[in-house]
Amino acid sequence: MASAEFASPAVSDALVILGAAGLVIPVFTRFRVTPIIGFILIGILVGPYGLGRLVFEHPMLNHITISDPEALEPFAEFGIILLLFTIGLELSFNRLWQMRKLVFGLGAMELLVIGTSLAIALSMMGQYWTGALALGFALAFSSTAIVLPIAGTHSPVGRAALSMLLFEDIMIVPIIFVLGAMAPNAAGEGWEGMLTTLWQGGLVIAAMMILGRFALPRLFGQAARTKSPELFLAASLLVVIGASLATAAVGLSPIVGALIAGLLIAETEYHSEVEAIMEPFKGLALGIFLITVGMSIDLQTIWENLALIATAVLLILPFKALVTGMLLRFMGARRSTAAETGILMASPSETTLIILAAASSALLIQPGTAQFWQIVTAIGLTVTPLLARLGRVIARRVEPVPELPEDTADEPRVIIVGAGRVGRLVAQMLITHDKPYVALDADPDLIESAKRDGFRATFGDAARGDSMDRLGIENALAVVLTMDEPVLVQRLVSKLRKEHPELLIVCRARDVQHAAQLYRAGASHAVPETLESSLQLSEAVLVDIGVAMGPVIASIHEKRDEFRGQIEQEGALAYKPKLRTSTAEG
Repeated sequence: MASAEFASPAVSDALVILGAAGLVIPVFTRFRVTPIIGFILIGILVGPYGLGRLVFEHPMLNHITISDPEALEPFAEFGIILLLFTIGLELSFNRLWQMRKLVFGLGAMELLVIGTSLAIALSMMGQYWTGALALGFALAFSSTAIVLPIAGTHSPVGRAALSMLLFEDIMIVPIIFVLGAMAPNAAGEGWEGMLTTLWQGGLVIAAMMILGRFALPRLFGQAARTKSPELFLAASLLVVIGASLATAAVGLSPIVGALIAGLLIAETEYHSEVEAIMEPFKGLALGIFLITVGMSIDLQTIWENLALIATAVLLILPFKALVTGMLLRFMGARRSTAAETGILMASPSETTLIILAAASSALLIQPGTAQFWQIVTAIGLTVTPLLARLGRVIARRVEPVPELPEDTADEPRVIIVGAGRVGRLVAQMLITHDKPYVALDADPDLIESAKRDGFRATFGDAARGDSMDRLGIENALAVVLTMDEPVLVQRLVSKLRKEHPELLIVCRARDVQHAAQLYRAGASHAVPETLESSLQLSEAVLVDIGVAMGPVIASIHEKRDEFRGQIEQEGALAYKPKLRTSTAEG
C-alpha cells in the first residue's frame, strides 16, 4: 500500500520538479547560464510533447515525466504571485510614487503604441478588426516572470522594464473585460462587469491599505517575538495568499493583491526578513512556471510550420524592441539603456497566453489562430534569456564603456562595496584626496554605468571570498559597505571581521538600531543615514525660523551624543562611537 501511494502521480510529478531544480540550478549556474533556459528545456523534455509521448510504450517513463501538466498551473500562477509580492517588498509606496511618470507615462505609451500598431498590421493581413485588436494587445505584453529576475529592479534597465511591466499588470483585467464586451453575443455584459469590478476592486484595495498599515506591523511583531521561523513564514504566506484571494474575489488579478501586500510590508521594519524567508519559495514556484512553459512547446508542430512560426517571431520581436527603445530614448534614457531594455522586453508574455485564451473564449479569434500565437509566445519566452545577452552586447557597442588604466591589487586601496549613489559619492571624495580605491558590485548595469562616468569599478559578489581576495583585501586600506541591505551588510561585517581582525570596516547603517547591530558584528564605524539627515533637517529649519545658531548647534551635539550613548548601550561597546568626524564633534 505504501509503495502504491509513493508511486501516485502527484508524488511522481513532485519528484520530477524537485529533481529538475536540483539538477538545473547548480549545473547552469556552474556554466554561468541562467537557470531559466534549463527549466524550459526540462519542461520540453518531461512534458506531453517530449518523453510524455512515449509513456504508453514505455510505462517506466511515467516516473520521470509530468503526468498531468494542467495540475501544475496553480503552482505556476503562485510563482508569479510570489514574484510580484517580492517586487512590492523591494519597491515601497515611496519608490512607486517616484516611478509614477515612468509607470503611467512610459508604460502606457509602450502598451498603446505596440498594441495598436500590431492590431493595424494584423488587420491589414486579413484578421477581423476585433480579433486583430485582441492579438495586438496580447502580443504587446512582456514577461514579468522572466524579465525581472534577469534585469532586477535597481539598475536603469531594471527600472525601465519594471515601470512598463507594472502598467501591463494593471491593465490585464481591463483588457480582458474589453475583449468580453466585444464578443459577438456579449450584449454589454463586459462593460458592466468591468465597471462593477473597478468599484469593488477600489474598495478592496482601499480596505487592504488601511487595514494593512495597522495590522501588519502587529502581526509580524508577534511572529518575531516568538522567534519561530515557521510562524514568520506562516504569517508571510497568510498575507500574500489572503491579499491575492481578496483581489481575485472581486475580479481583479491576484497579482495586484500580491503587489499591494508587498508594498505594505515594505513599509514595516520586517520587510528584509520576509524577503529572505520567501526567496526559496519564489524560486521554486517560478521554476514550476517555466517548466509549464516548456511543456506547452510541441517541437513537431513547430517543425511542420517552421517557416510561418519563424517569420512571426522574427517580425514581432524586432518590432517590439525597436518601438520600446525609441520610446525610452524619447523619455530621456541613454542609448545603451534604451537598446538593452528594448531587446529584453521584445518577447511576448505569460499574460499573452491568458489574453489569447480570453479572446478565443469570446469567439474573437479561431482556436487554430490562438494555438499558433501560443506557440510563438512560448518560443518568445524561451529565447528571452538569449535576448537579454544580446541586449547587453548591443548596449556595449552602442555606448562603449571607457577603458581605465590598469591597476594592481598589490597597491593598498579602499574597497567600496556597492557602486550605487552612496558608493559613488565615497569614490568622489577619495578621488578628491588622491586616495586609491575600487568599487565592487554584483549588478553589471551599475558597473557599466559607473565606468562610463569615470569610476574605477569591477563586477563581483562581495559575499564570495574570492571576489574580495582578487581585489587585495589583505592589503586594503579599508572596506566601505554602502549597500542599503541591512541583513547582507551585517553578514559581511561578521565575515570580514572574522577573517581580517585588523581591517578598517566602515558601514552605511539604516538607523541607530542597525548601527548598534553592525558594531556588535565587528564594524569599525557605522553611520546611520537617517540620523544625520534628520539632524541636518532640524538644524536648517531651526536656524531659518529664527533660532540663534549657537543654541541650535549645542542642541544638535546634545542629540547626537544621546544617540551615541544609545548605540554604545545597544551595541555593548566599551566606548561611545563617532557619528561624525572629530572636528565636527568639537
